[in-house]
Amino acid sequence: MNKSIAVLTSGGDAPGMNAAIRAVVRTGIKNGWDVYGVRNGYQGLINGQFERMTTRDVGGILQRGGTILGSARCLEFTTVEGRALAIRNLNQRGVEALVVIGGNGSQTGAYELNKMGFPVVGVASTIDNDLVGSEITIGVDTALNIALEAIDRLKTTASSHQRAFILEVMGRKCGYLALTAGLAGGAEAITVPERETDPEQIAETLRMSYEHGKNHALIVAAEGADYNAAKLTEFFKEHRDRLGFSVRSTILGHVQRGGEPGASDRILASRLGCGAVQALVRGEYGVLVGLNQNKVTTTPYEEIVGKTKELDSDLFELARLLD
Repeated sequence: MNKSIAVLTSGGDAPGMNAAIRAVVRTGIKNGWDVYGVRNGYQGLINGQFERMTTRDVGGILQRGGTILGSARCLEFTTVEGRALAIRNLNQRGVEALVVIGGNGSQTGAYELNKMGFPVVGVASTIDNDLVGSEITIGVDTALNIALEAIDRLKTTASSHQRAFILEVMGRKCGYLALTAGLAGGAEAITVPERETDPEQIAETLRMSYEHGKNHALIVAAEGADYNAAKLTEFFKEHRDRLGFSVRSTILGHVQRGGEPGASDRILASRLGCGAVQALVRGEYGVLVGLNQNKVTTTPYEEIVGKTKELDSDLFELARLLD
């Protein structure tokens, strides 16, 4: 009898998730295993939404954004009873191991399932790039390039009207996207959750840029920063006379999650999805598969759950020097 495994996607979708699903399915089948896709994340485990997948089922999805398996919030899974039901459904299908593609919350759920005795391997996938255990996660590169395209477009209209723009990007409590987008886009100021914001200093930076003859200015704000787009806009209303520029704000929001994954995310997702199956082949469970020093690695859940990756202080310094 063939070994059976299942794969699901959970949490916020990220460009490249489908490439990871494809890699898990095809690598699993090439190992002689049956592979099941679970619809709608952990909710699908509880509802018993399993379907056998073939290589053709994942044909033509490499370039597609989102996740063909779907994702959903599931409060029931946060309870012991809910997870016990999920394990019962997995056992009834003859599934012997589970691959979870997702971010921090998803991997926390996977860890809890693994602690209850069911073998789980995680794949690092979140545009926030806040997972300990992987230097870069699936979806980050595409989301960053979407933000950068927005910056370049905003600079064009900002220059035409001598304006300053605040661009708010996603990332929850992690400022990686804001920091790297601001650095790559030449922002005059960047706000992130990890560092306290001095709005007076940002106002002074805008004023000096205006007095030095710049015809536009840009601030990139993380949604979870103490001064996001809304708070900065409110602050600048009270100081508009000293700025020189008129100020507008744009919230990029879920646009960053959509669209086709770029080449880097397709390759990364393929490597990590394949790496997850290879971990199962080795009998390695309770780990997150990630990328470190350009090598596919595994990190025990005990070392990553409840932790958040720190931002690179060198990037902060570089952004400060180049503003």
